[in-house]
Amino acid sequence: RVDPIVDRLAVLRRIAPGAGPAGWQRLDTLLSRLKLEHGLNAEDVAVDEAGPAAQLLADYERAVAEAGGLDFDDLVAHALRVLSSDGEALATWRRRCAHLLVDEVQDVDRSQLRLALLLAAPENRIFLVGDDDQSIYGWRLADVRRVLDLGSSLPGLRRIDLVTNYRCPGPVVERAIRLVEGNRERFSKRIVARSDAVGRLVLAPDGRDDVVRLRAIVAAFGPEDGSSRAVLARTNRELLPAAAAALALEVPFRAERLTLLVESPIVDDLLARMTGSSPLLVELGGLVRAERAAVHAAIPPDDPDGAYHTPDGAPHDGSPDRLAVARALLGWAAACPDLPALRAAIAETRSRLAALRRDDAALTLATAHGTKGLEFDHVAVIGLEEGRFPSARSVADASEPERALEEERRLAYVAWTRARQSLTLVYDPATPSRFLLEAFTPAELGLAADAAPPATIA
Repeated sequence: RVDPIVDRLAVLRRIAPGAGPAGWQRLDTLLSRLKLEHGLNAEDVAVDEAGPAAQLLADYERAVAEAGGLDFDDLVAHALRVLSSDGEALATWRRRCAHLLVDEVQDVDRSQLRLALLLAAPENRIFLVGDDDQSIYGWRLADVRRVLDLGSSLPGLRRIDLVTNYRCPGPVVERAIRLVEGNRERFSKRIVARSDAVGRLVLAPDGRDDVVRLRAIVAAFGPEDGSSRAVLARTNRELLPAAAAALALEVPFRAERLTLLVESPIVDDLLARMTGSSPLLVELGGLVRAERAAVHAAIPPDDPDGAYHTPDGAPHDGSPDRLAVARALLGWAAACPDLPALRAAIAETRSRLAALRRDDAALTLATAHGTKGLEFDHVAVIGLEEGRFPSARSVADASEPERALEEERRLAYVAWTRARQSLTLVYDPATPSRFLLEAFTPAELGLAADAAPPATIA
C-alpha cells in the first residue's frame, strides 16, 4: 500500500494552535532534528521525563498515525532504517542506482546525505552539484560543513569549480563575491562574470519611512516593458510596505507567500465579534487588549521564555496573527466614522488587491529565501540595515551566532545575485548593514570615512 504524505504544518496548527507561524517553523525544525539527527520516534522517549520536546514529538506522531500517513522526514528515516538493516534490499537498490546525481547538495540534511552515500557505496559512482556560498537553509538542518567535508566521506573525490557567473553583471558579481569572501566556512575560488555581461549596480541610501521609500523604488522600475522586476527582503514582514506601495501605485504584483493584514481571515473573525454599540476606537481598543492578554496566557508554564511561542504577536515570517490584525484594525479605524464604514473600506481594499495580484505580473515581492534558484532582470534588495539584514534576532537565537551570521551573509549573497541587468541596494544611511560596509567603501555608501562594520551584532 501507499501511505499518504501528511502535511506537517497542518498537524502543528492543530496540536499547537497557540504557537503561531514563527512557532510552527521552530517546531518543524525541532521535529526534524529529533527524527533525522537523533533518530527518535514516539516510542523512544519517556514523555513524563523528557519535557515539552518529547511531548511534542509524541503528540505529533500520534496525529500522523491517526491520519494513516507519513511525513517527508519519515520517508528518509524509514529508507535509512531498511537499507541499514536489510542487506538484500540494499544490494537491490544499489544495483538500481548504479550512478547517482545529487543536485543542490548544500541543502541536504545529515540523513539525506547518509542515504545518498549508502546507495553510492562501495564504488562511489556519485556526482554532487552544489554551491557552498548558497547554503541558506540551516533551519531545515542543512549545514555548509557537509559540503566542505565531503572529501572525508568520499576518498578521491574530485572538485570542479564552475567559476563563471553567466547571470549577473560584472559590478554585481564583484561586490557579491567581496561580501561572501568574509565567510570562513567556504571553498576558496575566484568567481567572475562573463566578459560580455552588462548592467549596473545602484546604491540607494534613503532614510525615509519604509512605505515612502518603497513607493519610490516601485515607481523607479517604470512602466511594464516586458522585463521582470523583484523587490527582495529578509522577511515577509518587511515586504508589507512594498505591497502597500504597489497598491497605492496600482502596480500588479505577485507575492505567493505574502498575506497582507487586510487579506487575513482573522480580520473577518475579529470584525464578527464587534457589535458597534460603543464608539469604534473604544471597541477596537478593548479588542486589542483582549488579544494581547490571550497571547500571553497561551504561553505554558513549562515554556516560560516562549521558546515555542511568539509572545509579542510578531511571527518571524510576517504571517498575520490575531494581535497584529487587531492593532491594524485600530489604526485603520482612525479614518472611519463607524463600523459599517470600516467594513466597507476593508472590502474595497481587498477588491483592489485581488485585481492587482496576478501570476503573470512583472513585479515579484519575495524573501531572499523564496527566490533561491530564480532570477529577474531588475532587483531591489530592501532593508539593508544593521539588525534587519543580517537579522539580529536570527543570530541571537542561534546556538552558534558566528555561524548564523555567516549564513545571513550567504543569504545576502543569494539575494544580490538574482539580478540579470540591474541591482539596487536600499538602506538607511544612519544604520547601514555591515554587509554593505564589507562590500563597499564608506565613500561609495555616502558615509563618514571611518565607518566600519560593527564588531558584534546587535
